[in-house]
Amino acid sequence: MDTARPRPSRDDVRLRDPEPGDLGWIVQRHGALYAAEYGWNADFEGLVARIVADFAEDHDPHLERVWIAELDGRPVGSVMCVRDEAPGTARLRLLLVDPEGRGLGIGTRLVDAVIAFAREAGYRELVLWTNDVLDAARGVYQRAGFTLTAERPHRSFGADLKGQDWRLPLQEGHPR
Repeated sequence: MDTARPRPSRDDVRLRDPEPGDLGWIVQRHGALYAAEYGWNADFEGLVARIVADFAEDHDPHLERVWIAELDGRPVGSVMCVRDEAPGTARLRLLLVDPEGRGLGIGTRLVDAVIAFAREAGYRELVLWTNDVLDAARGVYQRAGFTLTAERPHRSFGADLKGQDWRLPLQEGHPR
């Protein structure tokens, strides 16, 4: 008798608002996963903790939001949409897809949710900052229509990296 569970499908994943404990999961999972996959140190987890704490302490639910991707009752992904300093601009932050959820289109669904929310909230553009080593995320951003606008080498999180700024106009008539 074969007791192996069938591979989950895209339909098994749901996007939801965060519940108690989910913001802590975002911090913990980013810290552990980026250390394991990229060798980043605790400075990265500290940055994530500050971003999440700022959101939890003071956010406008009409202009800022967090999504959790859930599979079998467990979080397997997350993303945030927050106000940027530039007027009319939203910032996509902390996109993460846990290895357990990879290959199910979760990253695309999370980014699409941010884009739809930012448009509905009236933002004119959506921006993000990432690093060139995050190939899968960059692919999701490119397919969503983001354009690379700047690259700068930096030493952060115990690694030599190339930071990247990406931008997506949200005005009417944009294909996405």
